[in-house]
Amino acid sequence: MAAQSQSRRLKRIVAAGLFGWVLGPGLAAAVPVAAFTPDATGAPGQMARVKDVAAIEGIRDNQLVGYGLVVGLHGTGDSQQTIFPVQTLVSTLERMGVTVPQTGAISAANMQVRNMAGVFVVATMPPFSTPGYKLDVTVSSAGDARSLEGGILLMTPLYGPDGQIFAQAQGALVLGGYTVTAGGNTRQMNDPTTARIPGGALVEKAVPFNLDQLHTIDVVLNDADFHTAERTAASIDKALGAGRAHALDSRRIEVVPRAGEDVAALLDKIESAEVEVYPRARVVVNERTGTVVIGGTVRLQPVSILHGGLSVNVIAQTQVSQPGPLSSGTTQVVQQTMVQAQDRPVNRIDLKEGATVEDLVQELQRIGAGARDVISILQAMKEAGALEADLEVL
Repeated sequence: MAAQSQSRRLKRIVAAGLFGWVLGPGLAAAVPVAAFTPDATGAPGQMARVKDVAAIEGIRDNQLVGYGLVVGLHGTGDSQQTIFPVQTLVSTLERMGVTVPQTGAISAANMQVRNMAGVFVVATMPPFSTPGYKLDVTVSSAGDARSLEGGILLMTPLYGPDGQIFAQAQGALVLGGYTVTAGGNTRQMNDPTTARIPGGALVEKAVPFNLDQLHTIDVVLNDADFHTAERTAASIDKALGAGRAHALDSRRIEVVPRAGEDVAALLDKIESAEVEVYPRARVVVNERTGTVVIGGTVRLQPVSILHGGLSVNVIAQTQVSQPGPLSSGTTQVVQQTMVQAQDRPVNRIDLKEGATVEDLVQELQRIGAGARDVISILQAMKEAGALEADLEVL
């Protein structure tokens, strides 16, 4: 009955073109995408722009981080045991001309401010960002604050890896969750200690980068593959109308700009070129959430799978033994222990040569395998050489 119930919970969505299967707790779904066109070897491929499968070396994002103070909370901020928000508040007040005594009854050591929280602020600055460009920022509590709902981030400098200030962040927080506590009961949705400020940071300093200083343009593939690198070089040559692109290795393609050539226009032609790519066969599993993603390019070899298990439960019950009336006995506490063992029948799966991912998923549904059972089966298939794909465990 349990296997049938699990099978009913695994709902399959049938699409015209199958790319892969996504298995989660109680879910099996086929994900439709555009149809692939096989090459001479029979391997599936699809057309994509160079900018979608590669990046230009040197043109990159820059990560920023800062520490600041969120105020305006409704008593859900850091407690007195978290000392660094109070230190930040004292430093901020001193910069604004407000002096806080260090000793005495009214001093920084005795401050109890629960409407504020110390937070870390992170942002990503895109390439070619100029002063005044707005960035989205993410704010996360650094102390024991219960919620950042209703808070406002005070002006916070954002630093780059070199310790220089590149942006300033400030604004009202937007939360995707909440927490409510009353009478000892707590109701929480999502994470109320992390928030975002859309356009909450302004770039104050640009990262210097001049395209005219590029003596060579290196196109770096997201996934290293010699076949894709050679095809990318050929597609770039076709777009430029000359043999100027050369694959240096399985990831990098080099293009040399001509003297006086417009580098921006050259990059536009390179990124707009279309190339036939061949996705790597890959299976990704997340053991924490029980999610399994199986790509449609995964090939299976003939294999037999036996799936079963032994369930043993030990139950201990405490009973009180009372003596009979007018007897000299005493009351005793007696523990009764029962052992229950149940050996489930072994389920068998036979996958013949040419079996597809759809065949595997249907067989796993038939035996009532859960998501975590699928993870164990896939790992065993990989070790047995029956799974022709990269297995990644998150």
